[in-house]
Amino acid sequence: MLNTEASSTQHPDLDLYALPTLVDTLVQDQLDAVRAVQAAGAQIAAAVAAALPRIQAGGRLIYVGAGTSGRLGVLDSVELYPTFSWPRERALALLAGGERAMFVAIEGAEDDGPQGAAEMLALAPTPNDVVLLLAASGATPYVMGALRAARAGGALTLGFANNPGAALTAQADIGIFLDTGAELIAGSTRLKAGSSQKIALNTFSSALMVKLNKVYGNLMVDLKPTNAKLLQRALALTMRISGADEARAQAVLAQCGHHVKLAVLALNKQLSVGEARAALDAADGNLRQALLSP
Repeated sequence: MLNTEASSTQHPDLDLYALPTLVDTLVQDQLDAVRAVQAAGAQIAAAVAAALPRIQAGGRLIYVGAGTSGRLGVLDSVELYPTFSWPRERALALLAGGERAMFVAIEGAEDDGPQGAAEMLALAPTPNDVVLLLAASGATPYVMGALRAARAGGALTLGFANNPGAALTAQADIGIFLDTGAELIAGSTRLKAGSSQKIALNTFSSALMVKLNKVYGNLMVDLKPTNAKLLQRALALTMRISGADEARAQAVLAQCGHHVKLAVLALNKQLSVGEARAALDAADGNLRQALLSP
């Protein structure tokens, strides 16, 4: 039996627990998700290192999964745009059952391997693409079909699974085993298996974006201010890094299309927007390097 399908031996009388104990037990069990990702740190670092040159060469991030795993892939893909201004067309997600499956469980969709392959082939994967394949079991047919199609296109494949010796981690270019063991509620991988995948995806994509010069220090300087909160954050970041007062920072930010890196560079080096953009391009988008350049 798969670890993710086994019954936990720790809490066989879970349904008898008083509510405070039940809640504490559920929370404590989630700590296994953190430990599982920590144990896979070397594999995640290797995945980022392998993905970086492909993404720098213009490749795409393509997430694939079914059920909870697939929805987590969608979540990571869509959040890259507002957080890092990552182009939407370069962060795609395939979810077994299609868009409707984001909100309604589409039974049987995960069992369709040919559909997974067909949907991946429709994206025409290339050697510069990075495909992140997620399946708690490590053997979901839809995901395995997509894996075979991605490999045929030469894409880098990263397999995330929660069972040892899984086909997904064995056949992907880099396998990332998240050892969360049996779920507290047997077979419910929306619990710590899902949590471990969310943490692993956050870690992978955030590390990749840092290495793509989307962060200055620990500040989100490449955000896309698409709402009032993010507009305020862009202003606060510009003032904090440049030292400019609110009126000056606001004015230059507006001239720069609310691009924090451009505004900071223009303010600190007294450049026009065009000059700041050229300097930032010359530094490959690295704000720290651009600020230090003569």
